[in-house]
Amino acid sequence: MPSFDIISEFDAHEVKNAVDQANKEVTTRFDFKGSDSTFELTDNKLIMISESTFQLQQMFSIVCSKLSRRGVDIACLDVGDAKGSGKSMRQEITLKQGLDQLLAKKIVKLIKDKKLKVQAAIQGDKVRVTGKKRDDLQQVIQMLKDEKLEQPLQYDNFRD
Repeated sequence: MPSFDIISEFDAHEVKNAVDQANKEVTTRFDFKGSDSTFELTDNKLIMISESTFQLQQMFSIVCSKLSRRGVDIACLDVGDAKGSGKSMRQEITLKQGLDQLLAKKIVKLIKDKKLKVQAAIQGDKVRVTGKKRDDLQQVIQMLKDEKLEQPLQYDNFRD
């Protein structure tokens, strides 16, 4: 019976490379001269540190361009509020990976509402879709691509 998994992941190595490139660009740009502006990457959190909110906005656009060039979908970024402490401002960006329960339930509901001859089941942080025909599974993939969900989706483990 054909099946596939719906997942939401990003390549951590590419994220690290993009952050390194963004750090390098911030140190060489003229509008950041003399400021201690940096990016810090820890697990699934990216912390931007700078002197003003304007510089944080500039840094965010830099890191977004570097991530998109490396093939990381920027829809997986969850941007927090800028917080000030003394002379510096910090902004935390969370990199979302895996499907949370609400999004997984929403995906299953979308699939069931289309009344296709497939079954969708939540398995941890992914959704497994099974059906009798490959065409039905491809219709599910196309339908999910057309929907505007808050997180990027990948389709993995396609089996006949």
